[in-house]
Amino acid sequence: MNANSSATNWSLSTQKKYAELKAVANDAKHSEEERAAARLGLQKLPRNANPTRQRNRCAITGRPRGTFRQFGLGRAKIREMAFAGNIPGITKASW
Repeated sequence: MNANSSATNWSLSTQKKYAELKAVANDAKHSEEERAAARLGLQKLPRNANPTRQRNRCAITGRPRGTFRQFGLGRAKIREMAFAGNIPGITKASW
């Protein structure tokens, strides 16, 4: 139930094109016409293809907040799995 999966798949298909257009638009070695065409091409890409619009979500629940990048899971799922011993190296703190 990953709510971000369709946007992520779309982004992966246009990621190479986005990187090429961005490189041309920022490169001063290209002519002004080429740079303008690259900027126009960037504007024509779908908005959800922009990497900044992607949201980190829990891989299990799809929760958008409280997601740890290291595990790709939400904090509640990390807690459940850590207590069950499913995440190696993670133990409950006790002092």
